[in-house]
Amino acid sequence: MFKVSATSSLALLQRRAACARVVVPAAHFSTERKPLPISDDSLNTDTPYNICFVRHGQSTWNRDNRFIGWTDTPLTDDGVVEATVAGQMLEKSGLLFDEVHTSLLRRSIRTVNLVLMETGQEYLPLHKTWRLNERSYGDLVGKNKKEVVMQHGIEQVKSWRRSYDQPPPDMKDDHAYNPANDPRYKNMLHKLPKAESLKETMERSKVYWENVIQPALQEGKTLLVVGHENNLRSLIMQLEGISKQDIINLSLPRAIPLAYRLDTNLKPLDRPDGKLDEATGFLRGTWIGGDQAVKDILDRDHKQVYDTSIKENLETCTPKVDKYKQWADVLSSSRKQGGEQRGRTVTGRLPHLGEPNGRLPKASMASQ
Repeated sequence: MFKVSATSSLALLQRRAACARVVVPAAHFSTERKPLPISDDSLNTDTPYNICFVRHGQSTWNRDNRFIGWTDTPLTDDGVVEATVAGQMLEKSGLLFDEVHTSLLRRSIRTVNLVLMETGQEYLPLHKTWRLNERSYGDLVGKNKKEVVMQHGIEQVKSWRRSYDQPPPDMKDDHAYNPANDPRYKNMLHKLPKAESLKETMERSKVYWENVIQPALQEGKTLLVVGHENNLRSLIMQLEGISKQDIINLSLPRAIPLAYRLDTNLKPLDRPDGKLDEATGFLRGTWIGGDQAVKDILDRDHKQVYDTSIKENLETCTPKVDKYKQWADVLSSSRKQGGEQRGRTVTGRLPHLGEPNGRLPKASMASQ
């Protein structure tokens, strides 16, 4: 009969244990992800969010369905209302910020100002950088999107607008909207892109994320980033780990805040319901205006560009009264998104009618 020594048995058990450690994936072990701490010095004392992204309100070329890129188009009257409603959503949510980051383009800068007026935080430090500018749309800048779809086809235009690594055609030097003619870029002409893919946009936004935004988050600050659809897509792609193949399906609405809770590795924590958002199907952030409002806006935006059977401009054909109702509905959804929290009346800003403490007393109303 074959006998095994105690030493041999111990060695055999050790080998089996070593094999077991190799075979069992690390992912099978439970690891608790810790929320990124918010500093005691932070103004954000009422919510667990670390960062919030907001796309600017409607600009003149959004209204006209034209490719914008680095062209410095202003907000429309509707864009002012959109940005104001975004600020009111944030005020209702109780989310306050420690600093703000945005681009060099006025549609984004004015959106910041309007949002901060509503939250009562006009005093915040505002950091502006070209690295958060919209992607360059090259030779497409100024052209009507639906007309370009009719000329080049849906798939080509979708690839130019939403794919990871296919840039649109280069902008020619004599292009009417060449940013090289803009004095704000006088000292960085060698950095101006002729056209950009999302990959190239990410290369410049990533520098700002790693050198500026990331350190501020690690200090426990709560940040607001107001920007442009494709630049925000580049940041969110990095944050969420969205694949190069899937990013073509991610679009972002104007002026609906997207707030994130992060862990100590600056990765998104799950939403309270444990699901991805219903509007895009990709995100663990919370739409302050509610998933359904975002879904409706994205559906309209898709038809505005790609549905060539629709001849009217969906940005302008909606009667004003219906637009105001839509914005009121979005604001109402943001109240529900905040749960039981009713929002605050900010010192230094008169509350709007309809806000807590913002209604006229009945006696005063009767005397009007």
